[in-house]
Amino acid sequence: MFKMKLTLISGLSGSGKSIALKTLEDCGFFCVDNLPPALLPELAKWHYQNNQTAQLAVSVDVRSGISAERFERLSEIAKTAGIEVAILFLDAKNETLIRRFGETRRMHPLAKNHLTLPQAIEKEREILEILRQHAYVMDTTYLTPQQLVSRIRSWLGVADYAFVLTIESFGFKYGIPSDADFVFDVRELPNPYYDKNLREYTGLDTPIQNFFSQDNQAADLINELYTFLNNRIEKLKTQRNHLKIAIGCTGGKHRSVFVASSLAQRFQAALPVLLKHRQLPERE
Repeated sequence: MFKMKLTLISGLSGSGKSIALKTLEDCGFFCVDNLPPALLPELAKWHYQNNQTAQLAVSVDVRSGISAERFERLSEIAKTAGIEVAILFLDAKNETLIRRFGETRRMHPLAKNHLTLPQAIEKEREILEILRQHAYVMDTTYLTPQQLVSRIRSWLGVADYAFVLTIESFGFKYGIPSDADFVFDVRELPNPYYDKNLREYTGLDTPIQNFFSQDNQAADLINELYTFLNNRIEKLKTQRNHLKIAIGCTGGKHRSVFVASSLAQRFQAALPVLLKHRQLPERE
């Protein structure tokens, strides 16, 4: 017999199950959506035998063919196999679910049975009642997606996101990084390239750092960028676990490297920071 924990995410269609599963995934869970209940014990064994370190989370709802009989059988199998099951059940008022379906223009999974939307919701409640009785129930009627994420993380007992900030310098003449969330142009700063004594250095070298340390314009720009980004990060890190900032100059060797490095140094006191210089060879 092996020991492990299985987290089931269930609830009514339109109540926020997709957000819940994505939240668990961001928290490091190994997540599977819409798995037939009969396969759960085998999935749990496979997960354990393959030395998966992440916790396992599975979304189960009416699409999975859940029923009272199948749930009782699953509970017996899980108990025998040493699987501890925790269930999070998301619910919402009927009028809220109807409004959400109208906004997304999605079809209820039970609508194919020639039921009206209110009838389909009531039928779904009836089918899922067995799960609701054994679950921690979370009402999402008045919750924004961000509030729902916060509630789920609180239920899990998980601290703030392991938020990672990536700062990358680049040269505009080589193209803008396609995966950047924010792109800043620092070509307004004086360009050391035009000083033949500085041209061969990069923003990582002392002569370039001394050059910009004597320039008030560079200090002001870095302060402005830091203030803006710090405010944005405080808001965004409740919704996501990663943000990428791209800092560009013409060639990506002097100004952008210095600014990116300066910003990384400031943020490293409070956040994990990955610093990359796209146009520079990696230094050992």
